[in-house]
Amino acid sequence: MPTIILVEDNELILNSLAFSLVQEGYNVQKAKNEEEAFKLLKESTNLVILDITLPDGNGFEICKKIKEKVDIPIIFLTAKDEEKDIVYGLELGADDYVTKPFRTRELISRIKTVLRRYNQGKEKSNIIKVKDVSINIEKGIAYKNGKELELTALEYKILLMLFNNAGNIITREQILDKIWDIAGNFVNDNTLTVYIKRIREKIEDDAANPTIIKTVRGIGYRVGDK
Repeated sequence: MPTIILVEDNELILNSLAFSLVQEGYNVQKAKNEEEAFKLLKESTNLVILDITLPDGNGFEICKKIKEKVDIPIIFLTAKDEEKDIVYGLELGADDYVTKPFRTRELISRIKTVLRRYNQGKEKSNIIKVKDVSINIEKGIAYKNGKELELTALEYKILLMLFNNAGNIITREQILDKIWDIAGNFVNDNTLTVYIKRIREKIEDDAANPTIIKTVRGIGYRVGDK
């Protein structure tokens, strides 16, 4: 259930809009001023709907402060309908600008669009892809052609390290310095060779002629450019 902070000093708008958003399945937290808004603001907040004219602050400045604290979308909801205000609000990083009076259904549609766009962008930023193999960092899962790969915890850790450094040579010493087995024991050089072999068998079309994890003789490995 997405959490929305609704910052509005007009109590009629605050309560009626909050009711409509709750009916749509949102968790709505109401704030009448800047102080209350920042008390509610958390990393888990999904969206802020923000009036510009508030009794204890300017919505433009509040937008700046929010963006400095958390990376979440903001929609301005305000009676200030001059072009310069709209442009300024969007330049500050607001994701949409809705002027009063407004249609509730239209605002809800805009909210859904902003959240969908934001979540899609966030999802993409959590994906590392090399050729037909991708890693979803947030989920901790690797895929080949969209099919989930069965990797051990250590195989995943090695693959993630290599993918995070795609295009660069990673020495065997660098890998060994960062990895430990499931029991917390140091992984030796021969064991690393075995792990690389197993990973290749799972991600390469032809493990004997790898095109994703390439060996740099006498040094280490290089993953093809992203």
